[in-house]
Amino acid sequence: MLARRCACQTWSTAGDGSPYPCWVSLRLYDTAARAVRDFEPLHEGKVGIYHCGLTVQGAPHIGHIRKEVVFDVLRRWLERSGYEVTIIANVTDIDDKILVKSAEEGHPWWAHAYTNERALNAAYDALGCIAPTYEPRATGHITEMVELMATLVENGHAYPAADGSGDVYFDVRSWPTYGELSGQRIDEMEPAADADPRGKRDPRDFALWKGHKPDEPETASWPSPWGRGRPGWHLECSAMVGKYLGAEFDIHGGGIDLRFPHHENELAQSRAAGRPFARWWMHNAMLNLGGSKMSKSVGNTMLVAEVVQQVRPVELRYYLVSSHYRSVMDFSFEALHEAASAYRRIEGYVRRATEVVGDVSGGMLCAEFAEAMDDDLALPAALAALQGVIREGNKLVLDGPSDALRGNLAAVRAMLDVLGLDPRSAPWTSAGGSSDLLPVVDQLVAVALQERAEARTRKDFAAADRIRDRLAAAGIAVEDTPDGPRWTLAEES
Repeated sequence: MLARRCACQTWSTAGDGSPYPCWVSLRLYDTAARAVRDFEPLHEGKVGIYHCGLTVQGAPHIGHIRKEVVFDVLRRWLERSGYEVTIIANVTDIDDKILVKSAEEGHPWWAHAYTNERALNAAYDALGCIAPTYEPRATGHITEMVELMATLVENGHAYPAADGSGDVYFDVRSWPTYGELSGQRIDEMEPAADADPRGKRDPRDFALWKGHKPDEPETASWPSPWGRGRPGWHLECSAMVGKYLGAEFDIHGGGIDLRFPHHENELAQSRAAGRPFARWWMHNAMLNLGGSKMSKSVGNTMLVAEVVQQVRPVELRYYLVSSHYRSVMDFSFEALHEAASAYRRIEGYVRRATEVVGDVSGGMLCAEFAEAMDDDLALPAALAALQGVIREGNKLVLDGPSDALRGNLAAVRAMLDVLGLDPRSAPWTSAGGSSDLLPVVDQLVAVALQERAEARTRKDFAAADRIRDRLAAAGIAVEDTPDGPRWTLAEES
């Protein structure tokens, strides 16, 4: 087991104020093992992660972006723990659905895919996700896919279709452990509905390569030893992960809906080609709408671009990290607005404490937070630890500047940084967010508060109350303190 050293915050300190060292280790749930296991990377101090990106037939919805946020938090925690992280997230830019959607809309398939790829990147940015180390496109890796198929055909694990269609299939019965990831038996599986079954030896065999059809654009095909065609969905990930992370790597992730058939097929074809593949399989649960999985095919989606019209992007991110990644979330605007209010309380503390002690950095993490993060990213417990520290901070703020308050604020910001939620860090302070309007609002409120102070000086309390009421109606709460009035954004009821 690889142990790492973390410094605990003030609440676990020695008598001289120095932090005790605590030895902890990361444990993650491995879908293949069906258990939480001690995390041991393939190469000491380095972690390679691949998670399945979007098939860009449409713009991303918040079900998609939950996965992006989960793996962004994992990456941040690994980096905070001292690891060098390489994270690859593919873009599937050629697919049956892309061809259908683009034809319906009258656009070239590649233009349709690129438009939605840009929407995905915009959602990454809006939700504060660090960009992947690399985002390979399926269409840029046809050579690697053809090489992988050739190996499988040579080894007797794949075969060209008997009907001359140009399709190439993986022979599932040639791989005895097929079904190990999802715990299924071959005879109990449904047929793979990804190609014409007439060319298959077994209806469960899945397509590695799809021969070009006359009604498809010529540009949506590439040469191969078995004729012009395009890759099947599963082949691309095995080829791309091999190119960028090697034959064996640490973590493969995605939504739990990808466990079968997509990840099962990736695992089988990769190992059949002699590649050990992923050491951990990490899957996040679904974000449902009305009790059902969000899906473009059934039309029950909430696009990221739509939801951030209701709340700020940082508040949506807080909502997405408020549940354990393996717990199903059932989306509602009521829950979303409750999360937004909870985040504003955190934001309010950071703002008030910063006003008192100035900007701080380099905070230590409290032990409870670190332990929760190491316990399979137990985010609800991590947030509970954060809230406990903030409660202490709110008391310290009342006493004015102090080293204790500086340490508290620094710790809070360090924990928020791990979660991608620090209100004083990019992207939340960058242009385009609501934070960049705070200086303007501050000046406008200052004018109103000055008028209120003058009214109170001349004992016109009715006028002073009217000003306060008008600020409250605008969502601004005014608190009178010994050092003068202080304003914050009011909580939603």
